[in-house]
Amino acid sequence: MSNKAAAFAVLIAFFVGIVGSLSLRPINHNKEPAAASTNSSSDQITRINWRVPAVFQKTMPVIGENPVFLAESLRSASNGAIHLEIFDPGEIVPAFSITDAVRDKKVVAGYTWLGYDQGKIAASPLIAAVPFGMEPWEYSAWWFNGGGKEITESLYKKYGIHPIYCGMTGPETAGWFRERIKSLDDVKGLKIRFAGLGGQIIERLGASVTMLPGGEIFQALEKGAIDATEFALPIVDQALGFSDVAKYNYYPGWHQPFTSSHLVINLDTWKSLTRSDKAIIEMGCTAAVTRNLAHAEAVQGEIIANFDQIGVSAERLPLNLLKELKKVASQVIEEEAQRDADFAAVLASQKKFLSNYKHWKSLAYLPRNFDEL
Repeated sequence: MSNKAAAFAVLIAFFVGIVGSLSLRPINHNKEPAAASTNSSSDQITRINWRVPAVFQKTMPVIGENPVFLAESLRSASNGAIHLEIFDPGEIVPAFSITDAVRDKKVVAGYTWLGYDQGKIAASPLIAAVPFGMEPWEYSAWWFNGGGKEITESLYKKYGIHPIYCGMTGPETAGWFRERIKSLDDVKGLKIRFAGLGGQIIERLGASVTMLPGGEIFQALEKGAIDATEFALPIVDQALGFSDVAKYNYYPGWHQPFTSSHLVINLDTWKSLTRSDKAIIEMGCTAAVTRNLAHAEAVQGEIIANFDQIGVSAERLPLNLLKELKKVASQVIEEEAQRDADFAAVLASQKKFLSNYKHWKSLAYLPRNFDEL
């Protein structure tokens, strides 16, 4: 055989081999691109890798667990391409400075309660928790369908921040007290830890209000630096040890009928993301809202049911005190609206939504005391 004929034979054999190997491969009916065939997160290029400070310790039940759930969900949904590393408060950013750090690009994103921005963004408490305000599902309806998302994004755009609704729990307790609260006189002179608009309201009734991060409250309560505290849900408060020191746990949580949390992202960074990555993050946060509220509602009853075993008494605030608190709340909120145009705009948005929603709410649901009627 000549060299030319030999070369031709080798070439034919090569092509026959290729055709044969292709004939043995299964047909990909899904027609996915080659880059999507990777099924191992370790093989996936990480497009987003953010250090995310959280406002609550990861070990806190419900409220600390939620950003961890978010991070795990985003990692799974993106096949490892979106990675959020959650940090406890104080590890890289103080609890009350998360939005400042995001604005200043010290971190790209953070998970926080926007009520802690009250000192610099007057309208922020309306986004976080409104005394005698909306219930959780009402807030979600306002956020997604009543203009809440748009007006909050506009508010925080001025500070170079993009906020995403990313967590929700129901009412907090009205607080943990060393002594029973029987009347307005028992509030006067009371040293209490309080946050948000509720702090302004109870302070106007004569209490001495201080603000402390969650991790510092027990020590202050134990040493007598404060007489009482509000913070979160019964399961959270008990985990922090409040029930060891203060034996009267009061309800209802008039100051926070809802408590929303947000993922805040530096606006420049948010704008630089692809549309698909934005969608994944938003879907992850919406899932976190749903899961957070369900989890919060599911686990409180058992905690309260066991109060007798640890010497804690669950109490209702006197009706006359609640009425006085509501009266003062209306005054404080209207005064804040007169002082700050953004506060007034957010308040007007919420009132407009509720003016229509009340027609549904007043008719559609059974009265809370239906069995007693």
